[in-house]
Amino acid sequence: MKTWILFLASLMALNASASDAILDDSLNVDQVTQFDGMPWGIAMLSDQEAIVTIKKGEAYKVDLLSGKTQSLSGLPDVDSRGQGGLLDVAISPEFKTQGWIYFTYAKPTKDGAKTTLARAKLARNALTDWQDVFVTESATSTTKHYGGRIAFDDKGHVFFSVGDRGVRDNSQDLTNHAGSVIRLNLDGTVPRDNPFVTHANIRNEIWSYGHRNPQGLFYDTDTNTLWSNEHGPRGGDEINLIRPGANYGWPIVSYGKEYWGPIDVGEGQTKVGIDNPAKVFIPSIAPSSLIRYRGMLFSNWNGDFLSTALALRHLNKIKIDKNGETTETRYLQSLDERLRSIAQDSKGALYIGTDSGKLLRVTLDNKLALQ
Repeated sequence: MKTWILFLASLMALNASASDAILDDSLNVDQVTQFDGMPWGIAMLSDQEAIVTIKKGEAYKVDLLSGKTQSLSGLPDVDSRGQGGLLDVAISPEFKTQGWIYFTYAKPTKDGAKTTLARAKLARNALTDWQDVFVTESATSTTKHYGGRIAFDDKGHVFFSVGDRGVRDNSQDLTNHAGSVIRLNLDGTVPRDNPFVTHANIRNEIWSYGHRNPQGLFYDTDTNTLWSNEHGPRGGDEINLIRPGANYGWPIVSYGKEYWGPIDVGEGQTKVGIDNPAKVFIPSIAPSSLIRYRGMLFSNWNGDFLSTALALRHLNKIKIDKNGETTETRYLQSLDERLRSIAQDSKGALYIGTDSGKLLRVTLDNKLALQ
């Protein structure tokens, strides 16, 4: 097992109202295992075991102590072209009694691939009783912007994100699901209190809209708040506090620029009736997953957001104070890895998947008891 000690020095705090406290200690990074493919999602079965999804259409049960992996059978066909594939994995809050594990994937259809929420049960090394819980109306001719992150509240609901599928106007068109966050009951039915259930021409599964490509989604049960991070175009990545029925503006407003020139996207950066982001990243960091840290290992990180970053290859920690002011600190840049996915165990250790196929464990030092 490979180990790196990364000293926290020369870290930059951006968009800060106050300087962030930099730990004098070092981060300990262990390579748990190496996959032949991109680990898109990580779900903790326990502090000793996790399920990891691989974009090309595979899933593995991982012994986090030994690094041994076991492939899981029972997966469906996925469209892994472009940004599609087998995407996120998340353990149901009712796993102990019902046994469900939830997945998102790009489902091949005659109209094109569609972001799909599914669930299955784990029987040793097989996924059984596979069910497509909800197939979104999101197909386009492109192979990008699937979204795909999953989050649960503690009230019997599941949320998942859907990107605009490479068609900008989708995000403001509520007759389809592209460019939205979806909220369902755990069985896939629509909650009666969803914001658009009484609107005849709006998809009533939609919880929020106006998103470009949200690849991070996290429900904080401590504060009963839902948060996302999403890719902007050239600059303008965002962290958003997700409210029911809210419009997050894409492509009407954006802090990003067009890819083809130094031209603003849309009508400007803000507009009445559109929710402003809690945090904007300029230049882009390409945020790919999001958690809110709740643990004792990194005790002074408690309540801060952790976002993996692809473009600038780091772990991004964001503190948002009661006035909405943000402080940003960047870690793990010396790894020079595109960080794709993140999960936290009950002790506070972090598990991070990289686009190069590594599953990394991040702890404060070598003193963490892993047994």
